[in-house]
Amino acid sequence: MAAKVISYVPWESVELMAELGAGTGAITQFYSSKLPIDTKVLLFERDKRMRNHLKSKYPNFLYHSNASYLQKKMNQENIQQLDCIICGLPFFYFSNEMKQHILQQIWTALKPGGFLVLYQNSLHMRKKLSEQFDIERIEFVALSFLPAFVYVCRKIEDNTICSSNLSSFS
Repeated sequence: MAAKVISYVPWESVELMAELGAGTGAITQFYSSKLPIDTKVLLFERDKRMRNHLKSKYPNFLYHSNASYLQKKMNQENIQQLDCIICGLPFFYFSNEMKQHILQQIWTALKPGGFLVLYQNSLHMRKKLSEQFDIERIEFVALSFLPAFVYVCRKIEDNTICSSNLSSFS
């Protein structure tokens, strides 16, 4: 699944990015070698042990514990907007208010045309994502520890409902 998640990102043009819910670093290890040398990466992971493990493995990344403060942390790091966000947060377990708050943080954080690659274990985020992003693709990855759906989205110019291109759904 990690290879699938990172395959949609144009890594040569990524200068600023974030990973929300980095966990054990399963996705991180796949993209870390693809990044241009001066790429700034913000990694968010709530679990302190996992975060410390990631810090030892990727010492040049910037670490934070709570993805719901994405904008605040970007401001602290003097980052205006991101080229790409990879997100594995378990939205299924979040309240509607928390889902909307984090999605608004993501939308604000991304530059126009920026990528959001989100992986979830169901299609429950499809409607919410389509309200703020252009969903370019949803791909089902069956051969994963937990089967997952990978949503590949781009930030639309304004925060209005858009028509999503789901012809690539497989």
